[in-house]
Amino acid sequence: MTQTAPAPAPKKPLMQRLLYGQNVDREVKSRARVGLVIVAFACVYVVISGRLVYLASTSDGQSGRRSGGDIVATARPDILDRNGEVLATDVRTPSLFGEPRRIIDVDEAVELLTATIPEMDATELRERLSSKKGFVWLKREITKQQREQIHRLGIPGIGFRAENKRVYPNGASVSHLIGHVNIDNQGIAGIEKWLDRSGLADLHLLGFANDRQQKPVDLAVDLRVQHAVRTELLAARQKFKAKAAAGLVTDVNTGEIISMVSVPDYDPNDPREALDKDRINRLTTGVYEMGSTFKALTLAMALDSGKYTLGSSLDARAPLQYGRFRINDFHAQRRVLSLPEVFTYSSNIGTARMALGLGVEHHKAYLKKMGQLDRLRTEIPESAEPLVPKRWAEINTVTIAFGHGLSVAPLQAVMGISALMNGGKLIPPTFLKRSEAEAAALARQVVKPETSERMRYLMRLNAEVGSAKSAEVKGFYVGGKTGTSEKVINGRYSKTKLLTSFTAVLPADKPRYLVLIMLDEPQPSAETKGYATSGWNAAPTTAKVIAKIAPMLGIEPRFDLPTADRQILAVTASARTR
Repeated sequence: MTQTAPAPAPKKPLMQRLLYGQNVDREVKSRARVGLVIVAFACVYVVISGRLVYLASTSDGQSGRRSGGDIVATARPDILDRNGEVLATDVRTPSLFGEPRRIIDVDEAVELLTATIPEMDATELRERLSSKKGFVWLKREITKQQREQIHRLGIPGIGFRAENKRVYPNGASVSHLIGHVNIDNQGIAGIEKWLDRSGLADLHLLGFANDRQQKPVDLAVDLRVQHAVRTELLAARQKFKAKAAAGLVTDVNTGEIISMVSVPDYDPNDPREALDKDRINRLTTGVYEMGSTFKALTLAMALDSGKYTLGSSLDARAPLQYGRFRINDFHAQRRVLSLPEVFTYSSNIGTARMALGLGVEHHKAYLKKMGQLDRLRTEIPESAEPLVPKRWAEINTVTIAFGHGLSVAPLQAVMGISALMNGGKLIPPTFLKRSEAEAAALARQVVKPETSERMRYLMRLNAEVGSAKSAEVKGFYVGGKTGTSEKVINGRYSKTKLLTSFTAVLPADKPRYLVLIMLDEPQPSAETKGYATSGWNAAPTTAKVIAKIAPMLGIEPRFDLPTADRQILAVTASARTR
């Protein structure tokens, strides 16, 4: 009997055999399974990529974003002054958009919309509504009345989105400090830009900052002081026919900026004026030769070295000659001056001799330590690099000693002089609220406390008998130093274009605040007897500012304090007994 062979088993599909077959090598099955997983992930990736391309093609390029919710322009926290006054806040405002694919009659839509909002460009509007996009912006930030009028028209494919619009209740008063935002509520200058750089932009990107549940930002600025400083600067600019004016008030013990004003300024609610080159923030973005204000730093260097004392004498009988450069005194006495007289007569010669006595390297190291040779960083992103001599020779030390040949941001100079008033501690300035304990953790001791003590009394002496007499305000024990520098025009110093400044400390015996007032190119007049130097314009302006702000800052007038001369003599006697 012939035995027939059994029928072969039906052949399984290749994939099934690879995955489950008994006679397939285990390594081959593993590779097949991995390949299957890769193919699956690739398919998912293609689907997601296609969806993203579609969304990008249907979005409006003007907006840069489309949110699934009703918030498009991002929400921002309120910005408050140190007393809780609102400096910047968000309000809800409607914006007009279109969905071109739903538009029935483009010409009719264009006619109706331009009749309601005449400033809309009909050609551009027609182009947008004729596109194949799913969403286009037509007009950002329309009024509620315009919204209601368009709503009543009932145009298919036309709708509204509620957005956040940034509002600055105080207008130009805080413009250079606060900065401003763009149409999408993104900070592009000042504290607003700092907020975005500090994490707000990342929160928006992740979708976590689309509501108003954000903690307000508390600044150190006092709005009352800000208004007072700005009022006096505007008046001084007009009176002295100056190109510009600027003012700072800072707490010497914390580094807080209580006020910062630079005029001309601009309205951050309509920031187009900010593009004008004359409307820069001269206190942080501009760099200037600060003139005799720098003499305070030089005298402090000399006293701190121990080589000079309040009893030292400097020869100011003849000018200093360096090649074609001749160093003279504006208030020349043509005699030997005591160290206090060098300060009160603002002697270029005496100040230069002190710097030369300590040497070029000592001078450079000291200014470096005082933060004058490096860019000053604060919360405000806009800052300028100091202009430092590439080759620092002896002539550079001579001129920099009295404030020429080195250009710094005025806020930088204020930081250095504040250290001379507060016991010798260099504290980085801040626009945010800061306690004295927090400031102490950041402070660096840069001069001896006794040096600071002597500088305070020299500043007061200058207000009593020196170049700062016009800044005196009875009862507030003001100390200060004038500064006048010739501006560089086409590579040469101009005799007619001056930058004048006055730096004041109050009260001089127990300093709390430093005030800087600057005037750019003030003009002489009959009232100033033909002079345009600091003692005739910046100093009296500072006096008016102090008279207004001192009560706001809680400084009570006192009339029982001894003269600075008596104080200096007491300090000198104390030093001799040590």
